[in-house]
Amino acid sequence: MSSHLEVWKPSGRELIALSGERVTLGKASTNAVSLEHDTTVSRVHAVLENFGQAWSVRDLGSRNGTYVNGEKIAAERILRSGDELRLGGSRLVFWMTREADEAPGDQETETGKSILRPPRMTPREFEVLKVLCRPFVSDDPFPEPASVRRMAQELFVTEAAVKQHLQHLYDKFGITTEGDRRVRLANAAIRLGAVNRSMLRDRGRQQK
Repeated sequence: MSSHLEVWKPSGRELIALSGERVTLGKASTNAVSLEHDTTVSRVHAVLENFGQAWSVRDLGSRNGTYVNGEKIAAERILRSGDELRLGGSRLVFWMTREADEAPGDQETETGKSILRPPRMTPREFEVLKVLCRPFVSDDPFPEPASVRRMAQELFVTEAAVKQHLQHLYDKFGITTEGDRRVRLANAAIRLGAVNRSMLRDRGRQQK
């Protein structure tokens, strides 16, 4: 298996392959993953460490902290494919793929299967997914997926119905129970092309 970081910079998205035993992240140019553009990131902010079949992230006493799926970490955290990292004002997404599947849209699931394309969805599941991901086309540098309540209100259904559709989507996209599954599902859906920013942005205009 191989692992990558999807780094969002003002110039656009950059995909960085992870290798070796340790990968440092920070503002200094000497870091393996340099975030020189972000003044809110410490010089050596965090480190990723390789444990063979897994990678972990650890904060190195940065002034603004390191977050995984919106949660500030106080200790080392094992990463799963689709986890979102936030360092200062920078957003990064961790991806794990099989060596044989190096296409940009591939995602390794927790069951060891590789998702090469979006899974089949019912029309209602697709609507739920679009509402979930719509905040990602906003001007917010740290977008949060739509809440269950917001999805229920926008789709005119109960929160219980939304939760049921989300569970089906978690299963289809291979999103396991650890961490914030809505964040990981939204990142996976956008990466695999199940929804795209143009689609979400057009829908947002129609609602205005």
